[in-house]
Amino acid sequence: MARYAVEIILTRPATSGELRHVRCSVPVAANADRTRLMAVHGARSPGGALHTLRRRLGTRLPIDVLTTHYPDRRGQVLLNVALPHAADQALRQAAAATGQRPQDVLRRRVSEALARDEQDRAQLLAARLEGLLAHHTPEEVLTGVASLLHSRQHRHTPAAP
Repeated sequence: MARYAVEIILTRPATSGELRHVRCSVPVAANADRTRLMAVHGARSPGGALHTLRRRLGTRLPIDVLTTHYPDRRGQVLLNVALPHAADQALRQAAAATGQRPQDVLRRRVSEALARDEQDRAQLLAARLEGLLAHHTPEEVLTGVASLLHSRQHRHTPAAP
């Protein structure tokens, strides 16, 4: 049986008691603010690992989303989302109307939303760069960006011993 790294994203920070209780059955590591957990779980497939962890932890933690930490063979990161009843029904109706599976409709909608967000961010960056170029030469903008990136890199790089 293969083992899969799963990220568990919570709706609120887990309490110390919740983490202690969960760790009795599933070894997890928490981030500093206890809103994200990592687990390595055995299953036949990445989706199986997500499904099993949702069943085992769903009543013990305020889980928002479970996701595979690494892409699968097709380069996809899998999500396990528990939808409210009304959203689930709407998704199932949309799937039935198009002859698709609910997870395929959800996958398409999430992909479209991510593509829109990426396009919006690119347009915002282009508009901001246009604003900079209205007041500065391209050389000044490039020099400023290079300087900023260089100083950020040195702030986040630990000093050598």
